Amino acid sequence: MRIAIAGAGQVGRSIARELAANGHSILLIDRESSVHKIAAENIETLQIDACEIDSLSNARLSECHVMVAATGDDKANLVISLLAKTEFGISRVVARVNHPKNEWMFDESWGVDTAVSTPRILSALVEEAVSVGDLVRLMKLRHGQANLMEYTLEAGSKLASRRVGDVQWPADTTLVAILREHQVITPSADDPLEIGDELLFIATEDQELALKKILKP
Repeated sequence: MRIAIAGAGQVGRSIARELAANGHSILLIDRESSVHKIAAENIETLQIDACEIDSLSNARLSECHVMVAATGDDKANLVISLLAKTEFGISRVVARVNHPKNEWMFDESWGVDTAVSTPRILSALVEEAVSVGDLVRLMKLRHGQANLMEYTLEAGSKLASRRVGDVQWPADTTLVAILREHQVITPSADDPLEIGDELLFIATEDQELALKKILKP
């Protein structure tokens, strides 16, 4: 897959290296000459302004399958996302949100399919690290239509030793993974739940209260 990344700062470079290592073809663009400092297989670098249509056209952006707007400027990320979607027909646009107050703008009206808020993810990870017995939101999916949530099964839980298929989960709620010690388990109906399990759910926000009632001891 060919992936374009706008922004060759620390975040953009890290994403480029990771995706290139996984076999993807990367186009890394930035208006600063420092973009050329990254040297890795499968990574092409271009010094251009990603907010200019002509520059993106010369970079053959239309040949890319995914655009990642990863600059440190939210305004630039919005413009890049909109151009990628509307002018070049990129099917999947992922945009970095630098300031949480701007998160509401990163939606389909600006061409954004997935918005990644670094501060929100960090705060969620901190909360997850210190919270046992609490349902923690890790990430919004599809512009808030659903959330990725985590719950660590604590001692005394009425779900301990019950089979996944025997639990009446709320509507629009899916248990997508069980993290147990060093295992990542794709749950089936016959899998038992154990104390200490980290349960990962995808659920709509209006089902969150119902899910909490099921999970709490």
